Amino acid sequence: MRNGILTALSGLFVLSASPALADAWWSGDWYLKVGGSAFVAPRYQGDNSYLFQGTPMISLGRADQTVRFTSRNDNPSFSVYDNGAVRAGIVGKLILPRDKDTSSDLKGLDPVRLGVEAGVFTEVYPTDWMRIRAEVRRGIRSHDGIVADVAADAFTDVTDTVRLSAGPRLSFATKGYMDAYYGVDAKEAARSGLKKYKADGGIQSAGLGAAIDWKATEKVDTSLFAEYSRLTGPAADSSLVRERGNRNQFLIGVSATYRFDFHLD
Repeated sequence: MRNGILTALSGLFVLSASPALADAWWSGDWYLKVGGSAFVAPRYQGDNSYLFQGTPMISLGRADQTVRFTSRNDNPSFSVYDNGAVRAGIVGKLILPRDKDTSSDLKGLDPVRLGVEAGVFTEVYPTDWMRIRAEVRRGIRSHDGIVADVAADAFTDVTDTVRLSAGPRLSFATKGYMDAYYGVDAKEAARSGLKKYKADGGIQSAGLGAAIDWKATEKVDTSLFAEYSRLTGPAADSSLVRERGNRNQFLIGVSATYRFDFHLD
């Protein structure tokens, strides 16, 4: 459930900066989307055991914003620059704990504590049917590394209510992150039975994602999504992954949200 909450929160709250207003910055028309998703995913990154998970979904933004494309992989962000073709700003990600309660595979390993990642994002539309987005985030409390995620999505509207999208994903991380999630020091090795492993920085994973989005009504949005990623480099070489997990990671699920419109003076 914890990993599911983390995955679902990723990319579902996008709040963009708008031109200066004559009144207070909050004045104007807003929307609030609430809903949930259900999906099957690994218990933890690198696991070979899958769990059916359910998560809440929340998205807040200005009604007059024109967001051309969003992905479930987008983390909560606030844009400070937007010219239509390029958006940039700050981004954050909630990191939920990972410990022996997540999976028995993790017994004897130091837990990953509750924390956040904070950083910046940039997204570019090289054409009217493609978006490229990059996020660079620094861990706070959970780990002391830097994570960079890059994704490119091609999208097309099959009808006025149905959109198809798909594209590659790539994730990089420095030693501080890799060590927290994939490293096994001497004490952990003795407690867990895993082989000692020192993790370095590098490419964490590469993969593909795809989605079918259906606007069921003016206020109800639904989606069917699937993702595949393969752990590489230091992540794939970890004794945790080699002895108890799998380099290949899959995820498939559905989601639905309802939009509430409101006005603030």
